[in-house]
Amino acid sequence: MDGMIYTAMNSAQQILLKQTLNTHNLANANTTGFKATVDRFTALPVYGPGKPTRVISETNQAGTNFETGVLEYTGRNLDIAISGQGFIAVEGVDGKEAYTRAGNLKTDANGLLTTAKGNIVYGNGGLLALPPFEKIDIAADGTVSIIPTGQSANTVSAIDRIKLVNPDAANLERGQDGLFYHKDNLRANADAEVTLAVGSLENSNVNVIEGMVNMIELARAFEINTKLMRLTEDNDAATTELMKLNG
Repeated sequence: MDGMIYTAMNSAQQILLKQTLNTHNLANANTTGFKATVDRFTALPVYGPGKPTRVISETNQAGTNFETGVLEYTGRNLDIAISGQGFIAVEGVDGKEAYTRAGNLKTDANGLLTTAKGNIVYGNGGLLALPPFEKIDIAADGTVSIIPTGQSANTVSAIDRIKLVNPDAANLERGQDGLFYHKDNLRANADAEVTLAVGSLENSNVNVIEGMVNMIELARAFEINTKLMRLTEDNDAATTELMKLNG
C-alpha cells in the first residue's frame, strides 16, 4: 500500500509543477518576444536501504523554445523585431549583459534607450544614451539616428548602433527577470549579420491551443492520482478492519 500511495503522491506533485510551467507559458502568450519554456518528466531511481527497485518522476525545465514568433507591424519608430535569429543586448540584474527579443523600446527621463520593462539597451559603445531630439529613427542594422532638438529636418545625427548579437542558444539560460544570460557570464560579440524589422514587434511563440489542451490533460492526470491516494487509504482502512476480525 505504501508504494502505491507514495507513487501517486509523487506523480501528483510533479504534475502540479508541470502545470505551473504550462500556466506560466500561457500567462505570457501576449508578452512581446516571449519564448516558451520546455519541460519534461524524468524517471529517477529511489536510493536508500536495499536495492533501488522503485522509481519516481521529476519535472525538469528542459530548456527554451527559441522558435521565432509571428512579427506584427505597428508602424512605431521605436518598435523593433529581430529578423530571424539573434537578440538585443540590454543591461540585466547587477549590471550583467542580458539578451531579449522584446523590442518595444522607449526613452527614459535621462535620455537612455530602454525596453518597455526599463532595461537599458546597449549600443556598440556601451549604454545607449540619446541627447534631446525632435525625431528618432532606427535602421535595419540597428543604427540609431536623431534630429536634435532645435535643428532642421535635414540635420540627422547617427548616435550609436544597437548591439545585436547571436550567441549559441545552448549557452543561454533564462533569468528570474525573464531575460537570457550567458551561462558563463560572458558577453556576446556584436553580430553584423543580425538585422531588424523596424516598426514591428515579435509576438510570443507560445502555442495557446496546445497549452490549453495540456492544462486539461494535466488536470485530469492530477485527479486520477488523487483518486488513487483515496483508494489506497480506503484499502488500508479495509485491511485494518479485516485484521481486527481475524484477531
